[in-house]
Amino acid sequence: MDLYQLSLLRELGEHGSVAATARAMGVSPSAVSQSLGVLQRKFSVPLTRRQGRAVELTEAGAALAVAAVSVADAMSRAETAVDDFVGDIGRTVRVSAFHSAGVTFFPQLAALAQARSFPGVECVDEDVDRDSFPGLTANYDIVIGGRMGHTPAWTRDRLVVLSLLREPMDVAMPRSHPLATKKFLSPSDLVGTTWISTHAGFSPADTLDAIASAAGQPMKVAHRINDFDTAAAMIAKGGHLTLLPRYTVHIPVALNVVLIPLEGIKSVRHIDMLMRPERVGHAAVAVVADALRRIARSLVVTSPPKLES
Repeated sequence: MDLYQLSLLRELGEHGSVAATARAMGVSPSAVSQSLGVLQRKFSVPLTRRQGRAVELTEAGAALAVAAVSVADAMSRAETAVDDFVGDIGRTVRVSAFHSAGVTFFPQLAALAQARSFPGVECVDEDVDRDSFPGLTANYDIVIGGRMGHTPAWTRDRLVVLSLLREPMDVAMPRSHPLATKKFLSPSDLVGTTWISTHAGFSPADTLDAIASAAGQPMKVAHRINDFDTAAAMIAKGGHLTLLPRYTVHIPVALNVVLIPLEGIKSVRHIDMLMRPERVGHAAVAVVADALRRIARSLVVTSPPKLES
């Protein structure tokens, strides 16, 4: 049994198939199967089982995968001890983010990376649904993920989760809309309105579902657009509403769009950094994570009221 075999088992638990594990590890499916077969022969109980086309870990396999996290973390801490001794931040840190977070964080991060005292950074746009962010940590040092406060928290048994931003989702509408004069909007105010929302599994769609539940009536969705800039431009030309994050989207004044806070539901988006435990201690990763926190703090120019999580 070696660290590579344990890593494959861990990735299989994350990705649910040999093919997906092979892609994550950059090897062939046959290589994954062979290595897992060697690992299985060391134990008298099954480590995996098939569920239709998927492969999942048994209780014994899941326990071994958790142990694999501890082993990888210990190996990383040993390597980091040397890095810290020599002050090495020379490695390139891979960072992924969903679109609106990328627009907000990546330009400043790329600018910082031009300095010799800052690690190299590779930024990648990964606009996935909320449930897919943890799986991205197989390929990135830092994954900037987003979820609404009323949705399940990230599972922390194999992840380190560091908060970046708690961001309200506001109702956006043209200034000419009948509701545009209100200071706050409740779910009952929004009955009978039509919306531009996102695809299921993304923050605005999650919030709209919560609005509909609180109002006791479904909200009519006319269009599904995942790009906030496009959604804002569309509502400026018509009578639809949309939901936009308060800090990470900047609407041109010329669009004549207003943002109105919601009350009566949890409408706060959690933007977090997700990392594998073994990567947190690397000096270069720590420098980049700290820079992301500073950028996040700069987005909130005044102290906002306390928000519900």
